[in-house]
Amino acid sequence: MEDFEKKVSIKDSMEIEQENSNCSKSNEILNLLRKFLEIQQRRAQAYSKLKTGFSEYMKSGGELAYQQLCSEITVEFNDCSKQVLEMESLFLNPDYCRVDLAELLRAIQTQEKQKLHLTATIQVLKKAGRPSERLMNHENCSFKKPMEHECVHLQEITEAAGTEEAEANAEYDNALKEAIRGVQDAVTAINEHLEEVRYEIAALETE
Repeated sequence: MEDFEKKVSIKDSMEIEQENSNCSKSNEILNLLRKFLEIQQRRAQAYSKLKTGFSEYMKSGGELAYQQLCSEITVEFNDCSKQVLEMESLFLNPDYCRVDLAELLRAIQTQEKQKLHLTATIQVLKKAGRPSERLMNHENCSFKKPMEHECVHLQEITEAAGTEEAEANAEYDNALKEAIRGVQDAVTAINEHLEEVRYEIAALETE
């Protein structure tokens, strides 16, 4: 009888330890997912700064300030990505064994990378402007009198030239629309994945 009670006691003790261990792991996963949402918030703030900085650049033409901002944003995004990769690695660890969460974070990372690439593409296109609206460079023109010059850009307006310009504008417009649509698609996918993260957090909080 005494041996039986000892076995029951040992079994109960092991079960309690297992429950405590599971509870501890759940709390760690919960904290990691909350931290991940904080990182996503940092990314959102960085995008907001980038958007504001680019708008100011387009108005004032402050190239140096814009390049400095781009450098700061790049550092911020790289730090965010590094932290998420570390979380992904932890979830793949046997101690956690949450491959599903690792894959979820990886999917978000992929979409974030696409979003950043296309955002940069949009800004490059907008900086260049539509072909028909770009300012001409008169460095190669000849100046015979002060305030007068023979412009090398003057040419007979032909149907072919008009068609070429229209095609260039259409190509530009399509590239810009495609990039904008790509960003919107990436944002939609990211938001859907973030909902999954929030569901997981809610489930862990109720355990």
